[in-house]
Amino acid sequence: MANILLVETATEVCSVALATAGEVVALEEDTEGGRHSALLTVFVERVLATAGIRPEDLDAVCVSRGPGSYTGLRIGVSAAKGLCYALGIPLLAISTLDALAAHAAKLLDSGEIPEHSAPEDPFKVPHLLCPMLDARRMEVYTALYDRHGHRLTDITARIIGKDSFIAELSSGAVVFFGNGAPKCREIITGPNAWFPGHLQASARFMSQLAQERYEKQEFENVPYFEPFYLKDFIATVPRNKVF
Repeated sequence: MANILLVETATEVCSVALATAGEVVALEEDTEGGRHSALLTVFVERVLATAGIRPEDLDAVCVSRGPGSYTGLRIGVSAAKGLCYALGIPLLAISTLDALAAHAAKLLDSGEIPEHSAPEDPFKVPHLLCPMLDARRMEVYTALYDRHGHRLTDITARIIGKDSFIAELSSGAVVFFGNGAPKCREIITGPNAWFPGHLQASARFMSQLAQERYEKQEFENVPYFEPFYLKDFIATVPRNKVF
């Protein structure tokens, strides 16, 4: 049974969890933002104490690789690499968006997506998941996933406009979530657009993905590992644009 420390600092949430055999056994989170550097080490100590695990009992550290906040990612990755060096254990990394999509897929399967967020047709099931991480203004980091949480498109930095996701929404229901979704609610409209609430990034969402990567030995190169930053935004081109 692998003991994996999970670290999520890509957004305003500072989150640390301990998973054993893919199941979360301890979790510490702060959602106020701006306190990652002060809280991260404290949270690591707390989850280990809660789980009754010594640092030497850890088998790996898994960190959220981004995209997200530059400062937050640097803090999380630096701490994760430091632990791996000190303990001589491997480093795992999970996309922040992949972890969010995996959690949303579980919510759909369990029926925990609030019914009031469903499309007008109660028999219409979502065919796409669209996690969104807030960047700035009307910009988000995003990708599309199937309803089981499998990524279908590359992760991109996208400027949201009235024509965003028209093709996807015309062919079925799409679930929009993450800390970048609320600001898009008034722009992305129609009966096929789901906005189930403010699902925030959390270390606990990485537990199963981290276990799978550990079993496959998909480890990162600790000295050279860097967070995944996105800087170039893709603008939505209006349909009446003439070149």
